[in-house]
Amino acid sequence: MAGKMIILSAPSGAGKTTLVNHLLEHIPDLAFSVSACSRGKRNNEIEGKDYYFLSAEKFREKIRNREFIEWEEVYHDHFYGTLRSEVERLWAEGRDIIFDVDVVGGINIKKEYADQALSVFIKPPSIEELERRLTGRSTESSESIRTRIAKARVELEYASGFDVIIVNKDLDKAKRQVLNTVENFLQRPL
Repeated sequence: MAGKMIILSAPSGAGKTTLVNHLLEHIPDLAFSVSACSRGKRNNEIEGKDYYFLSAEKFREKIRNREFIEWEEVYHDHFYGTLRSEVERLWAEGRDIIFDVDVVGGINIKKEYADQALSVFIKPPSIEELERRLTGRSTESSESIRTRIAKARVELEYASGFDVIIVNKDLDKAKRQVLNTVENFLQRPL
């Protein structure tokens, strides 16, 4: 049986993953949809928990076989997507699903699942603050940060395509807002 979907999207560094983790801590019946990607695994990442890591070739094969409900080539040969099998697995368990996906992926899931999905855009207070956060992570080169900031400028233009926009200026306030928004959605009948 199909359940509900919660989609959180944001530019890199806006706090999306922190807010997804907050929702998972406070809504025990919510299940995290693990995305697939074609980039290399980072030292602290676990296969099947953080991502399903695929080669670019294998990712393209799954695209051809229509095994994704959404996918995007975010950077050259760096694909990200949501496997149809992951959604079906979680719904078979009777769970509602939360997605931590990029902006285009979020819009595509919302288009396909309409009222069954709530799409939430997490917006940084400013591009300057976003750059400060990305720099503060100390995980990427300055060139990578410039690329992410350029991409963020484009992604911010998609915000109006989401059901709800939450500005993450104050993390505690953003956590309360996202929790209230999601709980209200989950209580409504399909």
